[in-house]
Amino acid sequence: MRGLQKRVWRAFTLVEVLIVVIILSILAAVVVPQFSDASSDAKLSVLSANLQTIRSQLQLYKMQHSDTWPLLKAFTEQMTQASKADGTTAAPGTANYPYGPYLLSIPNNPFTDTNTVSKGATDSSAWYYDESLGTFRPNDKAHTGL
Repeated sequence: MRGLQKRVWRAFTLVEVLIVVIILSILAAVVVPQFSDASSDAKLSVLSANLQTIRSQLQLYKMQHSDTWPLLKAFTEQMTQASKADGTTAAPGTANYPYGPYLLSIPNNPFTDTNTVSKGATDSSAWYYDESLGTFRPNDKAHTGL
């Protein structure tokens, strides 16, 4: 029988563990803000795409309805249903309602996560719409200039 071999257990010292923890903390401090920026950038991209789509459909509506914009009180119906030149609406596919629908639904503002439309004060709805000018924009403090 061979001589008894002594097993040597090696473990990390406290200093080595602390160095690893500090390095991981530094990496986390660098990486985490980039993920939050990516989320914000994605929301801004969705907002820009929604605005472009809605504004182009508003222009089409105006062109097909004798240079008039959709009414604020009937905005959702006039944009998501079939319509006549006078602005009256019916379910899509209804006979004698040749125009629209322009949108399947009013999209959510990704920063408020709602799709309400009004002409009210900032932050009172997801979207701001002025039927006299055809102005359509986000209605939150950070994006009113878009």
